[in-house]
Amino acid sequence: MFGGLVNTNSPHLRKSGSRPVIGELGESSEEALLHSSASNDMKGISLTSPLSSAVIMPSPTFLWRFKVLLFFVWGFCCCKIGWHSVMRMSADLRDLFLYEAFLYYNPLLLVTLMVWLWGINLWVFSQANANYAKIFDVDQNHLTHREIWKCATWMTIIVPTSMTAYLYLYSDGEVSLAASQPVLLYIAALMLLISPFDIFYLSSRYYLLRTLWRIVLPLQAITFSDFFLADILTSMSKVLSDLERSVCRMVHRQVATIAWFEADSVCGSHSVAIPVVLVLPYIFRLFQCLRQYKDTGEKSSLLNALKYSTAVPVIFLSALKYHVFPDKWTNIYRPLWLMSSVLNSTYSFYWDITRDWDMSCFTRIFKFGRPNICSYLLHGRTWVYCWVIGSNLIMRCTWTYKLSAHLRHNYLTVFAITALEIFRRFQWVFFRVENEWNKMSAKSHIQLSENDDPTEDSKLLDSGNYSV
Repeated sequence: MFGGLVNTNSPHLRKSGSRPVIGELGESSEEALLHSSASNDMKGISLTSPLSSAVIMPSPTFLWRFKVLLFFVWGFCCCKIGWHSVMRMSADLRDLFLYEAFLYYNPLLLVTLMVWLWGINLWVFSQANANYAKIFDVDQNHLTHREIWKCATWMTIIVPTSMTAYLYLYSDGEVSLAASQPVLLYIAALMLLISPFDIFYLSSRYYLLRTLWRIVLPLQAITFSDFFLADILTSMSKVLSDLERSVCRMVHRQVATIAWFEADSVCGSHSVAIPVVLVLPYIFRLFQCLRQYKDTGEKSSLLNALKYSTAVPVIFLSALKYHVFPDKWTNIYRPLWLMSSVLNSTYSFYWDITRDWDMSCFTRIFKFGRPNICSYLLHGRTWVYCWVIGSNLIMRCTWTYKLSAHLRHNYLTVFAITALEIFRRFQWVFFRVENEWNKMSAKSHIQLSENDDPTEDSKLLDSGNYSV
């Protein structure tokens, strides 16, 4: 019963004179007891102190299981309280209330999902011995996958707890207290992100903020981490749009009200800021491509910029629904929106396969000629590549749905599709980093070939820069 609490092989227990240990020495019970008492009297060692310290120290496995149990109990309590709070509300206001709650909390919930998946990405890279720190140009004190998961765990606890408190207080008639819950959560998240104090991974937060600044103002040479994070932001454009709407409502003191549903609301469906925020990540990425073309002169950068420009008509044609007559939208602008959606999805899918993943003509689905991360871990499992390519195509098509401003009131469907887009980006990360790693390894191989130094060759192999 105490196997998880007591370590019978501990050196402290061998000093304490317990029977099993003494029996191993071949002594009788009486002799062992006299020998133990005499030894402890001479050495002045307490019989109870080492054993007590060993008993009160639980094993790491026991602690881990206890934490998981507490986590599930907490999750069950949040779900139960939230469900009863929603059911207490009147049926005619329930949908509006849930839409408002999702508006405040789904951006942070989706960010939490992204952090969890990013931790899985780093774990796979570490298992494959891929030097992702060198790829992203981070120092040796970067966050590991365990630290990323620790951050995600705290986010998973704090955000749903605040959402549960919001639901409970609102249904109980405490509207002012309910309105303060998302406001306090957003303020705490912002203060923690920009805090200059050496708490909560200061260097990593600074690295993130610096990279975001470089994305907004691409006035310098574009690094891999710059356009990598910018690509991730394009998948989170709906998250940024909902974040803008939430902050807008907080600034105009519309939290825990239904003023947003009115047509003339500042933060409502007619707001011009919604398509503007949706399109900003694509504009940032487009400027990065233009900057890269200026620095390198590669024409592929212009083709990549054209890909991101195809998202602009998808967003703004959809937003016209709130600014034109319904017949005009149905007969003119909706067909144009559908055409631009098909063009954007097809172009983006082609670029993912042929350029970002370097799977030209899908030849690498069945050929593993060179060492790489995914084929090293999944050698011979061609269904994985087929799944990734097929799911990427499907989720690319649904991508345009979440970019559409005229579909924003279907909050559950849009939330699910946005989560699928984040999952698609999670899959994309593996192959994109793999492609970059192969390029770096090829450059190292070329440099070694030019030097033609077998000593350096063996050093490089020992460092793991050739094989993954």
